[in-house]
Amino acid sequence: MSEQGKGSASASAAAPAPGSDTYKGWLFKWTNYLKGYQRRWFVLSNGLLSYYRTQAEMAHTCRGTINLATAHIDTEDACNIVLSSGGRTYHLKASTEVERQRWVTALELAKAKAIRMMNDQSDDSGDEEPTSQSDRSEIQGTLKILVSKLDDLSTCNDLIAKHGAALQRSLSELEGLKVPVEGGEKIKAVNERATLFRITSNAMINACRDFLDLAETHSRRWQRALQYEREQRTHLEETIEQLAKQHNSLERAWREAPTLVSTTPSAPTTNKGGSGRLRKEEASDEDEDTEYFDAMEDSPAFITVTATENTQHRRSQSNLSGASGGQPNDWNQDDHMSPSCNDVSGKELQPRRQRRTHVPDKPNYSLNLWSIMKNCIGKELSKIPMPVNFNEPLSMLQRLTEDLEYHELLDKAARCDSSMEQMCLVAAFSVSSYSTTVHRTAKPFNPLLGETYELDRREEFGYRSLCEQVSHHPPAAAHHVISQRGWTLWQEITIASKFRGKYLSIMPLGAIHLQFHSSGNQYVWRKVTSTVHNIIVGKLWIDQSGDIEIVNHRTKETCQLKFSPYSYFSRDVPRKVTGVVADSGGQAHYVLSGTWDDKIESAKIIQSSRGGSGSEGKQKTVYQTLSPKPLWKKYPLPENAENMYYFSALALTLNEQEDGVGVTDSRLRPDQKLMEEGRWDEANSEKQRLEEKQRAVRRRREAEATDALDEGKEYEGYQPLWFHQRRDSVTGETNFVYKGGYWEAKERQDWSMCPNIF
Repeated sequence: MSEQGKGSASASAAAPAPGSDTYKGWLFKWTNYLKGYQRRWFVLSNGLLSYYRTQAEMAHTCRGTINLATAHIDTEDACNIVLSSGGRTYHLKASTEVERQRWVTALELAKAKAIRMMNDQSDDSGDEEPTSQSDRSEIQGTLKILVSKLDDLSTCNDLIAKHGAALQRSLSELEGLKVPVEGGEKIKAVNERATLFRITSNAMINACRDFLDLAETHSRRWQRALQYEREQRTHLEETIEQLAKQHNSLERAWREAPTLVSTTPSAPTTNKGGSGRLRKEEASDEDEDTEYFDAMEDSPAFITVTATENTQHRRSQSNLSGASGGQPNDWNQDDHMSPSCNDVSGKELQPRRQRRTHVPDKPNYSLNLWSIMKNCIGKELSKIPMPVNFNEPLSMLQRLTEDLEYHELLDKAARCDSSMEQMCLVAAFSVSSYSTTVHRTAKPFNPLLGETYELDRREEFGYRSLCEQVSHHPPAAAHHVISQRGWTLWQEITIASKFRGKYLSIMPLGAIHLQFHSSGNQYVWRKVTSTVHNIIVGKLWIDQSGDIEIVNHRTKETCQLKFSPYSYFSRDVPRKVTGVVADSGGQAHYVLSGTWDDKIESAKIIQSSRGGSGSEGKQKTVYQTLSPKPLWKKYPLPENAENMYYFSALALTLNEQEDGVGVTDSRLRPDQKLMEEGRWDEANSEKQRLEEKQRAVRRRREAEATDALDEGKEYEGYQPLWFHQRRDSVTGETNFVYKGGYWEAKERQDWSMCPNIF
């Protein structure tokens, strides 16, 4: 009982009046027959009743939420409250009957308000862009509610005044009676308190009336401001739509232009004119002598000035491939790259195997994301059970493999004699891995523990890749790629993600290692944070932000890349990336610029000097550079990509069935295959079956670990099949690296050692 009394005191101290928007306090919640009623901290806000184990948990973990708009409120006895909504029921107990009545009053008021809000939303759901008339109706409706509330308060005031006057009359009559002196003093004190209470209630009513007058005064200004914002938004959307149409037409014209030139070699006059026209356009681009870059946090701000020498020239047309896996000899026209970077071996021109170019169109199923995510605020995304409606038919292992979309950058880097030029290409490769994410707002499937994915492109592009899910909580995947063209890449990535209510932060943890066989150069870098915006309202969009430091651990050369976060008020190009490549002494040699969703260029620095102070008081470094040269250009998306999850040409082939792959390969995952075929209901059922099977296996391992501990034995726990933990000699970190055996097992077609996870 002392604990209950304590809970009641806490609730009384923490909770405002039941009529306010938020009500908080301690209640006892029924858990089970073993533990009975447990003390929990409840918060009533915006028509939702949420509870936590402690007040401190409000910052990160919600134990449960019930929507009062559809809830039934019942009182069993003097102190009990029963809330039921759908299949969820809360049995609650207050410490006192008075406390119970406060909560019931607050719950009833919140329920009525939630029902009104729900009805208002349903009335407005068909009108995505309300007109000014609806704006006025909404404001007037709000004012009517305020008026009705004021009327209620006035009624309460009249009642208080009436009962207060009756109370004072009774007290005056008592004072007239012949009572002891002590009793008369107490009656007088009570009379004074009643008078003070009446004065306070009148002041409250007057304050509410003043508020209503103020709201009426400002309503016109609010209405004008709201209408202006809506017009600006409509204008902005129309402008963006026009720009998108222009962009598409220009992109189509660009794709058709090389074909027209190449099919008319016998028309030198036309070619000459076209070349001259292109050169004229490029010269106009260089009329802007100065290009400004954002300052990076750990280096001074800088400005690049393009040198205008007559001997310099730029290419007349793009030399970048227009399809996934473009021929490496498309890169051989770069002017300031060493000739060794542009050598092309004959084996790279072998004919390629025909692979699929489309997947079934995405079905148009509607689902309310907020209805699922509202109970998951602050939780780890990998622990939230999500239907396939929010997924794309690829696993996280396949998304990791998509980093190889622009593998030819590494093929070219492997042929470079200059480590500085090699660093520029490695930096471009690190940026290119984000280009596929710009439209990919769907969530990949969480891999099952022990799931693998192989991508064998040795015959076409000289490399083969293997991924394995090595841990489930936290989710971690190990990746190993080896290329016959002179490089090896490996990484272990752990995805940490948090849902913040309005946006979702995805933080890849772990380092990416890249080693070139001939030079022994080993590069190490880490990924930046990805953010998915507009989780609740509006169209989903993705941004990348943060810094990447690429280090060549053999030569100690570095590249500092900055991914600028999007800002509505910034004049910079959206998705901007800038960087500087420096030698071991910190001397800058190249400036990198571009966007992570389109292209990256490099400019060789020929002179640097200290300039004036910038707007933030920092001294800027002025770099005089040669004309920028393209390092990487994004391939255009396949036709009809918007109906195929915005997959790139490589992504369309990742789930294509192949013979001989391991029995744990993501291509064989049944729920993922069903989703790709458009059978989402079956995919959801299959996904639940696989997840429950994985939980059963985990419970069995935990039971085995407990038994081993009781018997004093050592329990090894789960060990990945194709990767093992080793300490990296360069960075000193311990991570999972490929231990071999997979490709040999594939040749033998012996998968007897693989677990049955599907």
